[in-house]
Amino acid sequence: MSRFTSPSLKTDCLHARGDIPCKPHKHHGVHCDDCTYYRRRQGRILIIKLGATGDVIRTTVILEPLHERYPDHEIWWLTQSPEVVPSSVDRRLRFTPENILAVQAVPFDVVINLDKDLPACALMTRVTGATRFGFTLVDGIPGPVNDLARHKFTTGIFDDINKANTVSYPQEIVELCGLEYTGQEYVMDAPGPSPLTIPSGTGLVVGLNTGCGDRWIAREWPIDHWVQLIERLKGAGHRVVLLGGPAEHERNQMLQQQTGATYGGTFPLGVFPAIVAQCDVVVTAVTMALHVAIALKKRVVLMNNIFNKHEFELYGRGVLIEPEKTCTCFFQHDCTNPEYRCMEHLLPETIYKAVVQE
Repeated sequence: MSRFTSPSLKTDCLHARGDIPCKPHKHHGVHCDDCTYYRRRQGRILIIKLGATGDVIRTTVILEPLHERYPDHEIWWLTQSPEVVPSSVDRRLRFTPENILAVQAVPFDVVINLDKDLPACALMTRVTGATRFGFTLVDGIPGPVNDLARHKFTTGIFDDINKANTVSYPQEIVELCGLEYTGQEYVMDAPGPSPLTIPSGTGLVVGLNTGCGDRWIAREWPIDHWVQLIERLKGAGHRVVLLGGPAEHERNQMLQQQTGATYGGTFPLGVFPAIVAQCDVVVTAVTMALHVAIALKKRVVLMNNIFNKHEFELYGRGVLIEPEKTCTCFFQHDCTNPEYRCMEHLLPETIYKAVVQE
């Protein structure tokens, strides 16, 4: 072939990239003229869901019904955590100025923004898409695109409406996109090999996610409660693995030294699911680890105080436990009750019984 003669390129193929060779060419050496892997792209969908990471993971429930409603559509996802977006998404884009510019230049058929943050809503006003779901800017502040998003929007604005809600996040977010909720589960790629070696034994491998992040510190469980739980579990022959990120590192080091629980340090976001995959059950507050565990179909013991319990879908593989004393810090960053912190009244023995299903 002359170097001046270019082979034809089917730019409407789902496999076509333009910046790099497509997968059929790399794997099979085919060109567009004789390619049997050609699939005509019927349209493009853009999902804007930036963070937090756990919310990105649980938003993957929309992928299955999106594929069913819009077959042969190319899906793009703009996020701060592309590492947790499954490979069934065609373009997993980090939220950077370069990628923001790219999505503004590409025509989409469907645009879905599931963040009520100002940057995401502002971007929603700048991208093209005839069919739009979720949130945008209304008179300079975040607001619903249409009535489908109004319920989800309102529960984040008024505490009394939030408390009265009985619809789970997965159902809300699927229906917000104009789709039917039928119990769809999270989607996550199979984890790679784990860098952490779990001690051999016959007891359960129990992952303890000891932190709660910086945004909602009212969820934090006391250190002495973690110590008591670890000692109770180890005394019964179970193997305890400490989970967390940089914010929990110092705490987990201390717990390891004090109790002998297994701790391998912190790992990159893309590796963390491999650690969770080794666990039989995960004990956690509402954190990224919760959503990783749900995505991996692990049994979960969820400690909750400040959120509506109906928000969480555990798919029959877990239990949600709240403090025995009433929480007075609903949807608040920190506890302001001068008399007690409710998480002190969520007892280690209660969590232990849930772990071993007594």
